[in-house]
Amino acid sequence: MSIEKDLKELIINSLELEDIKPEDIKDDEPLFIDGLGLDSIDALELGMALKKKYNLEMSSDKDENKQYFYSVKTLADYIRSNTVG
Repeated sequence: MSIEKDLKELIINSLELEDIKPEDIKDDEPLFIDGLGLDSIDALELGMALKKKYNLEMSSDKDENKQYFYSVKTLADYIRSNTVG
């Protein structure tokens, strides 16, 4: 399974998005505000799920994190280059 597909399922399951299927989420679509329409609470929950699943440490720089969390593609690229273990 690709990281992108895995991330889409993680987003749906961890945020309990019952009306959305993985194929509804485009890889390059924004996750927040426009696009999927997630908010800051969703970002925290998603960050915790990513840390748990991928043992991923997020940056303390908010602007940097915004870049990583922009889309499924940017998150997948970040995971590929920063996964610990």
